[in-house]
Amino acid sequence: MAPNTLWDTVLKPFFQTFLLDQGELEQIQAAVDWQAGETRYALPPGITYPPYYQSQNFHGIEGGYLTTTAALTYDPITRHVLPPNEDWVRQGLIDRIGGSPRQILDLGCGTGTQTLALKKAFPLATVTGLDLSPFMLSLAEYKADQAHLSIHWRSGLAEATGFPAQQFDLITAALLFHETPPAISQAILREAFRLLTPGGQLLILDGNQDSLRQQAWLTNIFEEPYIQDYAQGDLRAWLQDAGFEAVQTENHWWVHQIAQGRKSLPVQSPTWRSSATETVGSAIFA
Repeated sequence: MAPNTLWDTVLKPFFQTFLLDQGELEQIQAAVDWQAGETRYALPPGITYPPYYQSQNFHGIEGGYLTTTAALTYDPITRHVLPPNEDWVRQGLIDRIGGSPRQILDLGCGTGTQTLALKKAFPLATVTGLDLSPFMLSLAEYKADQAHLSIHWRSGLAEATGFPAQQFDLITAALLFHETPPAISQAILREAFRLLTPGGQLLILDGNQDSLRQQAWLTNIFEEPYIQDYAQGDLRAWLQDAGFEAVQTENHWWVHQIAQGRKSLPVQSPTWRSSATETVGSAIFA
């Protein structure tokens, strides 16, 4: 763990003392079958946790997301660090979805908060949440069961999902890209492009890169090993390089950013008719 971060010395004790409901955390801790979830959401054969994920601490938690502590504390902390209101911030992604998608994939779904919101917004859609952490997925499954929502949960790499090409018409990623190295972020975009049907949409909710470039001190609040690399990047350019069209990035509540792009529809060659054919056809139907 990085020593003497602001999170470790000031904010973590503050959260533990004043903002985390220890009784609620203990109740969830007892309700979730973590051991069964660790088995159920083990990575597929031949896939291992990548060094960029396994070797880093995230949010001041030793062991990062591969711990029950990370899963238990993620939601109550996130409620307080997505200004002005987590529900409003996440709703911004929902509001920018075009049409009525039927096959939705939420990459890096974590504890499933955005995934559940997608299922509520599109109840007829088949919704899948994918994440690397069996503990985050175990809590996501518990939350979906409590909400009586049918969602498919899968463990795997966002940059190499193993899903067939062109399976989804909407792919989302909320608060994922600032937690991956830029090379992995760009690989995730290429994978999303492969997975989308022609005309399919990708939506990304994350920190505002322009704001983060100007506020490097924010890195000291949480232990975020890749956030400054993310801040120096250009999500719009990454989307275009991955093949997306109609690329847009918008500021969202000042400190957040929503980016989107579409996979182009195939170009259809026009059917040409000769003037002789047109003449014959006109004579026949005259």
